[in-house]
Amino acid sequence: MKLLRFFVLLLVSAANAQAQQGLIVIHAGTLLDGKGNVLHNAQITVQDGKITRIEQNAKDKHTADVMFYDLRRLTVLPGWIDVHDHITWHFGPNGRVEDKTETPSQATLAAAGNAYATLMAGFTTIQSLGSPEDKDLRQAISSGALPGPRLLTALNPIEDPKLTPEQIREAVRKLKTDGADVVKIFASRSIRQGGGQTLTDEQLQAACSEAKAQGLRSVVHAYRAAVRAAANAGCTEVEHGTYATQEDLDAMAQHGTFFDPQVGLVIHNYLDNKQKFLGVGSYTEDGFAKMQEVLPVIAEMFKHALATKNLKIVFGTDAVAGAHGRNAEELIDRVRAGQEPMDAMVAATSRAAASLNMQNEIGLIAPGMQADIIALDGNPLQDITAVRRVVFVMKGGKVYRNESPGR
Repeated sequence: MKLLRFFVLLLVSAANAQAQQGLIVIHAGTLLDGKGNVLHNAQITVQDGKITRIEQNAKDKHTADVMFYDLRRLTVLPGWIDVHDHITWHFGPNGRVEDKTETPSQATLAAAGNAYATLMAGFTTIQSLGSPEDKDLRQAISSGALPGPRLLTALNPIEDPKLTPEQIREAVRKLKTDGADVVKIFASRSIRQGGGQTLTDEQLQAACSEAKAQGLRSVVHAYRAAVRAAANAGCTEVEHGTYATQEDLDAMAQHGTFFDPQVGLVIHNYLDNKQKFLGVGSYTEDGFAKMQEVLPVIAEMFKHALATKNLKIVFGTDAVAGAHGRNAEELIDRVRAGQEPMDAMVAATSRAAASLNMQNEIGLIAPGMQADIIALDGNPLQDITAVRRVVFVMKGGKVYRNESPGR
């Protein structure tokens, strides 16, 4: 019954959001536009799901045909984008990541709950990298049946090192036919297994070049030597990058490869929920020890990445079970590791949008863009922990959360 009530609440939330029509005006006290600019006392006009106008020092439009939102005490910015999520991962009824007694309906509701929590946390677009179950969830969200972030998915990842280059190309073509938005490629073992390269340079070249030929982007799970190999192969984006050398970072910058390191959230989430993962696959005592050991290595690599000229660092969390709805904690981890707060905001908005090839649709508060708008109780440029205090969420012109304080 609890699951049924939860499902009904999700449907009611989606229906209420869809019911909003007409002209919308948002008055922002502080506005971060997603490109690194700050505006004060700005008004955003929204119509038919898109931003139509930005004005400064305009008079409030309190008329019968205007829905007005007073966010003058808040910091307003584009909805965040998480380019690396695993939205269907969850803990089963037994409290563990793998529950063989779980029913399909329980798994479906858990995924819907993850999507709802992620949207409420201010993430209006996510890229889920490697679950076939994403396809139905993507459709349910895009149709308005469920509230959740705009969802891009890789469906099934390419990871078998026994595949020939031609078999890899065929696998990419099948992903295109099946409706994948992006190709996810495992070129390295897990960090719990040492992170060694698993696909050859030739296999990587086949995967990424075929993805490009099919009009798809390619995202590569890579550590160590696989980082440079992915950049040289023309892949769109590298995930993780732990143990990357300066030469590896330079290669990504040279080739225009987007780089999505995970600085804290995913490993801290694993460590905090150790007993819920332990014993499944590579989640062994040794594997957890390796994750603990690698935290300072990641921090050091991230400092070098930040200092690498022209390296396009984007925001992704690798959120798995236990982390959904806490995605913004990674922003805090990155700033505490040395990233400037404004750069962290840009990485999670316009730069992330560019990595998805959606820079003309999302990631900016500007005329013509999708009205994906959030507001924080506090200013993340002054206190990065303000990212935990999301009080307003609009996606595509529909308000899903509004807890903004009065004047």
